[in-house]
Amino acid sequence: MEREQFVAVQKNGDGDITAFKTDSGRVLDYQSALQEVKNGNIANVNTFKGRDGEEYIRSNADGDPSNNLDNLPTF
Repeated sequence: MEREQFVAVQKNGDGDITAFKTDSGRVLDYQSALQEVKNGNIANVNTFKGRDGEEYIRSNADGDPSNNLDNLPTF
């Protein structure tokens, strides 16, 4: 089975990502997306624990800034 990828994001007024759209058209709120990433269902991203102790999603480092989550189109 091919894993989904994030293709677009929603952001709040502060510029924080609040939701993701996958290449299959699914829209996931941040917590649902975090669980999907942790389950290994989303390609090219991983989770990390921030200084505040919360878990966050980030794109895998590949040297290409165009596919960073913050640079994805909004929906």
